[in-house]
Formats: sequence, structure tokens, C-alpha cells
Amino acid sequence: MSQNTIMIFVEGTILKPKSALGLFDLTSYVPIGKCAEWIRGWQDQGAEIVYCTSRRKKQVRGMADLLTQCGFTGTRLYYRNQKQQYKDVVEEANPNILIEDNCRSIGGSFQMCISSVDPIMKKKIKSVPVEEFKGIDHLPQSYADLFTY
Repeated sequence: MSQNTIMIFVEGTILKPKSALGLFDLTSYVPIGKCAEWIRGWQDQGAEIVYCTSRRKKQVRGMADLLTQCGFTGTRLYYRNQKQQYKDVVEEANPNILIEDNCRSIGGSFQMCISSVDPIMKKKIKSVPVEEFKGIDHLPQSYADLFTY
């Protein structure tokens, strides 16, 4: 990864279902607020943008297509293979900043990707938790300011 990598968890952080009934229906997901604009701005400032999805094998292509259709920019979509946990994906990506929701609907912060990351590696990643399904519009538009947020 580059020195300026932002990893963003997709579901609950930048995309949400139109209704609770659509939680498992990928086609019901929509961008939250102006998140695509914020992300494009960070990329324009030199950040490499990568994403992490909860989707597995067969649904990953659909998620990648949805991100593209919704105007999200980035270089890669990470996902867990059968034997991986989220911590494994984060450790593989080794981002400088990890933006993810607080996992309120599935039990809270211990479910977050950053929670189980190796402690030494964890110290090198700026964790930026956001409220689930509320988006990232409140985050700094300046990539550099994310490090002190």
C-alpha cells in the first residue's frame, strides 16, 4: 500500500439499504450523504482509496459494480475469503487510515475491523469510527486533517 492509504468499510459507513428490509439485498443499497464527493476529494489530494466489504465471493463483483455506479473512486475492494476475519484483511491492506462504522446493529465496537488487528500494527493505523448508517459527511474534507480527527 502507498503511504497515503485510506481503507473504508462499505456497508453501514458509506452505503446503506433504502430500508431495513433491504439489508441483505445489494440492489437496495444507496450512498449515504455526499460520501462519494468526500472520497473523491481525498483521492484528489493524493490519498489512495481502498474499500472493505462484508460481501463474500459471489457478491463481491456486484459490490464493486455498485460502488462504480454510485461514483466511488478507488483502487481496490478487499473482502474476506472463507478462512479470513476482518483483521486479516486490514492487516493485508495495511492502511494509514481506517474509516468504519461503529457496528451498533451487530453488537458494537468489538465487531469493528480495527478491534482485533495486531496491536503493533494497530498503533500505525488511524482508526476513524463513524456512527452506523450516518455517513462520513462530518469528517474533514482535508485528507491531512483526518490524521488528527
